[in-house]
Amino acid sequence: MRFLHTADWHIGKRLYNYGLEEEQEDAFRQILALAKQEKVDAIVLAGDIYDRALPNEQAVAMVNQMLQQVNLTAHFPLLAISGNHDSAIRLETGSPWFKATDFYLHTQLEQAFTPIELNDTQFFLLPYFEPFAARQYFKDDKLRTIAQAMPQVVAAMQAKFAPNKKHVLVAHFFAAGSQQSDSETKVTVGGLDAVPTDALAAFDYVALGHLHNETALHTARIKYSGSPLKFSVSEAQVQKGVWIVDTEPFHTEFLPLTPLRDVTEVTASFTELIDPNYYTKLDRNNFIAINLTDTKVIPNVMQELRQIYPYILSLTRENGREVTAVTAKKIRNLSPLTLLADFFKETTTQPLTAKQEKLAATALKIAEKDGD
Repeated sequence: MRFLHTADWHIGKRLYNYGLEEEQEDAFRQILALAKQEKVDAIVLAGDIYDRALPNEQAVAMVNQMLQQVNLTAHFPLLAISGNHDSAIRLETGSPWFKATDFYLHTQLEQAFTPIELNDTQFFLLPYFEPFAARQYFKDDKLRTIAQAMPQVVAAMQAKFAPNKKHVLVAHFFAAGSQQSDSETKVTVGGLDAVPTDALAAFDYVALGHLHNETALHTARIKYSGSPLKFSVSEAQVQKGVWIVDTEPFHTEFLPLTPLRDVTEVTASFTELIDPNYYTKLDRNNFIAINLTDTKVIPNVMQELRQIYPYILSLTRENGREVTAVTAKKIRNLSPLTLLADFFKETTTQPLTAKQEKLAATALKIAEKDGD
C-alpha cells in the first residue's frame, strides 16, 4: 500500500492581510501532481481542511473543487478527518454517500473504531475530539484529557485489528515531544495537551495533522506532514511538502512543495532597502518581513517601502525595545511630554532636541485646549 500523507490545508486562511487563494490552489495542484507521479493508492488528509469553523463561501467552493478533483476526477481514494479548526457538523454534510466513491470522511469519535480497508492496510480515522466525547463513548467520567482517553481509544481500535493487515492511524493532536510554531492553535485540554508517542506504538504508521512543520516530531513511524504553505514569519526557513508512505516494505519519503510566493525575512537599513543594487537581488514577489536597522525616524516608511516591496508582512526595528509589565507601571505616573520623550528615545535611541520638545509642548497644549 502506498499513500500520500498531507494535512493542515487551512483553506480560507489569511497571512496578515493577504488572501492565500492563489497560493493554496497552486500547492494543491502540486500535491495532486505528486500523487499521480508517485502512483499512490490513496491520499490521507489529516485534519484542518478549513481554517475556521465558519468558512466563507469562497473557501467552501475551493474545498469542494479540490475534493472533487482528488476523488471524482483523479479517482484517488480519499481518507480525511476533521481537525480542531474544522466544524465537524458542517464538514460531515453529505458524508453518508461519500464512501460510494472511496471518499471516507470521519468527523465523530465513534467513527474511528470502524476501520477502512484498502489493499493490505486498515486505516483508523480519528478526528479531533474533546474529552467529553470520550467520556460519553467509554462511559468513563475519569477521562479529562485527550491524553487520558488515548489508551482506551487505541485499545478499542486494536480490538478491530486484522492480523494479516498493516494498521495506520490518521489523527489530529499534539504528540509528546513535538515542537510548535506560532502559526498553530495549541490544543490544550485540562492543562494536559500532549499524547504520549508510546500510546501509539501499536500502529505501523501514524499520520498526524495539527503541527505545521514536518520536523516537529522526530520519529520513524509517527509523523506530521506539516502545512502545504508557510502561515507565519516563524516558518520562513521551513520546507513544506508531503509524505509518501509505503506500508510493505515500510518506507517514507518527504517530497517538497515549491511555494508560489515564499515567505522571507530581510534585515537592512532604509537606505539599503531602496537601493536598486540591493532590492534587484531579492524576489520582491515574495511575502517579506522587514527588520529595519535604522534608529532615526523615517517619515512614511511603510508607504515608501511598499512601492518597492508590494507584499510586506511586517516592519520591525532591529534596535526596538519591548515594554515590560514593570515599565508599564512606571508609565502610568509620567506626564504626556515625558512619555513622548521616552518613546522617541526608545524607538530612535536619540533624545528629543530642544526644538522638538518645544513643538511637542505646543502641540500638547493645543490638544488639551481642544479637549476642554
